[in-house]
Amino acid sequence: MSFAQQLIDWRRELHQYPELSLEEVATTGRLRDWLQSGHIRLLPYDLKTGVVAEIGAGEKVIALRADIDALPIEEATRLPFRSRNAGVMHACGHDVHSSVMLGAALLLKEREQQLPGRVRILFQPAEENFGGAKALIRAGVLDGVSAIFGMHNEPGRPVGHFATRGGAFYANVDRFVIRVTGKGAHAARPHEGRDAILLASQLVTALQSVASREVNSLDSVVLSVTRIQGGNTWNVLPESVELEGTLRTHQVAVQQRVKKRVSEIAAGFAQAFGAQIDVTWYAGPTALVNDERWAAFAFEEAQRAGYQTEHAELHMGGEDFAVYLQHIPGAFVSIGSASEFGLHHPAFDPDEALIAPAAHYFAGLAERALQQA
Repeated sequence: MSFAQQLIDWRRELHQYPELSLEEVATTGRLRDWLQSGHIRLLPYDLKTGVVAEIGAGEKVIALRADIDALPIEEATRLPFRSRNAGVMHACGHDVHSSVMLGAALLLKEREQQLPGRVRILFQPAEENFGGAKALIRAGVLDGVSAIFGMHNEPGRPVGHFATRGGAFYANVDRFVIRVTGKGAHAARPHEGRDAILLASQLVTALQSVASREVNSLDSVVLSVTRIQGGNTWNVLPESVELEGTLRTHQVAVQQRVKKRVSEIAAGFAQAFGAQIDVTWYAGPTALVNDERWAAFAFEEAQRAGYQTEHAELHMGGEDFAVYLQHIPGAFVSIGSASEFGLHHPAFDPDEALIAPAAHYFAGLAERALQQA
């Protein structure tokens, strides 16, 4: 079996048996078995799920990272290897990322005696709930590491295309829940209540003005209401309505300004309508900030590897690789996967042709990074 086909087969097995964040027990077992079949050393970190491998010897250490968890999505592809776990799907391509880093591990193992140091490969759980990177760091996986590199497949780019940037790349992620409490009433007698649905609807509209009219148009910001829930029948005005959504920014000053204005607008609406509005924020990963030196290095290595390279635009998605970069320098990159449907879509279907070239890229990147560390 060819190297490329082996990686594709592994990817397809992972795809058939996806597991949610912190439930990746079988996934971890498969990864451990495949790594050990390649005589690759596993490190004994205290992890519930996930696995850390290492190739080479010496003082210098470079890390590579793959994420391994899936999403609570019912797959809508017709692939022969579609998910066999109902309601769970690798709709973000973490199965692809894992296969890439498995391939990089095998390639590095072939050159282990020539490596000027060690390459530590992290197969990280729980990226989707933003807790996995913190768990690995607490376990000590960054001890002695000089730099770290990771990837995400990019369905909007063709296979063979590569992009990254120095500085801010992925966004700060904040989740908010707004609870609007009015006064319930019969739908035929709205004047006897305080219509929480009417108030919530007007609040949604007002919140859109924050990004469009209160933030410099040159600053990146997205404020989206993604869920509205209230009422349970057709002829009653409900007492309360709950809104949920997300704020995405790249600058802390913009993030704090928008959060302040959301609270002020909510308080103003509450006073005007004689209602109660409670705003609760939940912090996700902070902005992913690539080290300028290592981002340029990763870009040059991609050109060396034959990729069509492009300067990445700011990305409004969140990525807990950002947590590693708060501790050590490194770079996160995008590699084209040419899917008609985007990330987190039930019909997401990345082109497997990206896997083997990306494995060669990361193996070469890690080896040459050791020479520069």
